[in-house]
Amino acid sequence: MNSTGEAQTEENQQGGEVSVVLSGCAKDDAGTVFDVLRAAFATDRASVDVPQDVTGKRPTAWAATVDVTEERVVSGTVRLGETVTVDAQGGYWAVERLRHSLAGAFTVRVVGTVSGDQEEEVRLRLADKQAAAP
Repeated sequence: MNSTGEAQTEENQQGGEVSVVLSGCAKDDAGTVFDVLRAAFATDRASVDVPQDVTGKRPTAWAATVDVTEERVVSGTVRLGETVTVDAQGGYWAVERLRHSLAGAFTVRVVGTVSGDQEEEVRLRLADKQAAAP
């Protein structure tokens, strides 16, 4: 029988990938969020794969898969031109680790969740961090 710590370690090793979709934002803001994710985690989105504008009036979304198993320290806040909607889907531990890492660079607000047996989908809104009051 596994102890709680062993069970969590096993879950961490098996459920480290999170599917991330960015929408409702400008391509530059999407690029900024992907830069933060690349700095914090391994991702399938290369630094040269920058978001592009799509012609037409359809909504645009950009996607990546992020492996949150090994987190790197990201310090400092970054600027966004507008809020960014992030849909993240993966195991509970992995999605929470992604959310926590994004909170180091942005103000993160959870605006919706859908829970499953072993995975969850969370909709986040990212915005600039507010300057601390003196």
